[in-house]
Amino acid sequence: MEYLEFELPIKDLQEQYEKACQIGEDSEVDVSNTCKQIEKKLKEKKTEIYKNLTPWQRVQLSRHPNRPYTMDYIKAICGDSFLELHGDRNFKDDKAMVGGLGKIGDQSYMFIGQQKGYNTKTRQYRNFGMANPEGYRKALRLMKSAEKFGLPVVAFVDTPGAYPGLEAEERGQGEAIARNILEMTRLKVPIIVVIIGEGASGGALGIGVGDRVLMLENTWYSVISPESCSSILWRSWEYKEQAAEALKLTAKDMKKQKLIDTIVKEPLGGAHSDRPKTFATVSKAIEKVYDELKILSPKDLVNLRMEKYSEMGVFKG
Repeated sequence: MEYLEFELPIKDLQEQYEKACQIGEDSEVDVSNTCKQIEKKLKEKKTEIYKNLTPWQRVQLSRHPNRPYTMDYIKAICGDSFLELHGDRNFKDDKAMVGGLGKIGDQSYMFIGQQKGYNTKTRQYRNFGMANPEGYRKALRLMKSAEKFGLPVVAFVDTPGAYPGLEAEERGQGEAIARNILEMTRLKVPIIVVIIGEGASGGALGIGVGDRVLMLENTWYSVISPESCSSILWRSWEYKEQAAEALKLTAKDMKKQKLIDTIVKEPLGGAHSDRPKTFATVSKAIEKVYDELKILSPKDLVNLRMEKYSEMGVFKG
């Protein structure tokens, strides 16, 4: 397990606990009381740290190297029922955007989402989760297929932003994202969006328009990353913590501003600390939301979705 800077007190206690337990196993000395005391301290320290996280610490947790990515959720939720689909039928298959058919229980869904890599090689292969225009066009093709067959869409958002390279702009990055936003507002099947990590800028919005938007507790959703905001306003990355505070990018802030619908609780320590529990929680949340949406007619779905997004950003004095 890798630890972030603010998690180091937990690391120390965890190591003490493991050493004490090892001594008990290797010798006949009874260390059960010591282990219990350290375990109690460990739990208290975890509660103290994770109950008082700053926005910047939540950003760090959303990028934790051990945090589960889109394919981890899909494999855990769907098991062997997942069938990955490739390509935008126009340019090529974008490895940063994944999608395909899968089942939760007896219900089939069309899953799409950004996929990051686990090491240097896979990060390059996945382009660090930053999709090109063909990625967004692939996502749209899959959503249109879902509409054709009357299947609900589940979108997992986890991206530092759409790829900003010259070749992406030449192939119409802005148009691809704008097209997705337009088409998603009028898609005639339920769309459930789950923000599982980073939700940055248009890269997130390109698959982020939904009837219900769910956000895991230690994730962020904003027009810009704290580092980029800091570099624009202060000409330096040193003020990223102030930027994270000012951007109001946490799940709590998003819910308060009515930009998302539900906060999905994570296990103590973040999604990576207890993956099976996280996967089960997300799976149940998707099923619950789908049960609410499946009773609506296509016309009602579209009308309510349009109404929901039209009301965003409206403030009364």
